[in-house]
Amino acid sequence: MEARLNLFASPATGKVFKHLLAAGKALTDSGLPLATQELVKIRASQINGCAVCLDMHSKEAAAAGETALRLNLVAAWREATVFTDAERAALELTEQGTRVADGAGGVSGEVWANAAKHYEDDQLTALVILISLMNAVNRLNIITQQPAGGYEVGMLH
Repeated sequence: MEARLNLFASPATGKVFKHLLAAGKALTDSGLPLATQELVKIRASQINGCAVCLDMHSKEAAAAGETALRLNLVAAWREATVFTDAERAALELTEQGTRVADGAGGVSGEVWANAAKHYEDDQLTALVILISLMNAVNRLNIITQQPAGGYEVGMLH
């Protein structure tokens, strides 16, 4: 597959990416556990079908010490016993936050309360922003058909 646009060649995209990367860095430093952040990035990308983000974030998570077992079970997290209650709450919030068009009312009060039970306000804010940011990046990559498979750990840091 060949990308419809070379996003790295456009000056406008370069400016936007600078801000997206800065937002990602701020989230990394937010206090939201890094393992949770990678799981959320992977789950949103699975739902949206963003291959390039799956390539990137599964490799980054593995390099950071995430196990193959947990990475392989993200798509079936409800049935998997390898995730903490807090991670499960984040994954459920990710699903409802990503599938807002599929469900009436968006994120349910029950899902929100469960996430709030596990995360402090600053972490919860970071989680919401991360879910939103991943959905935006997924769409950018999908619309422009960015190819997957060639990501190397640390390329965009």
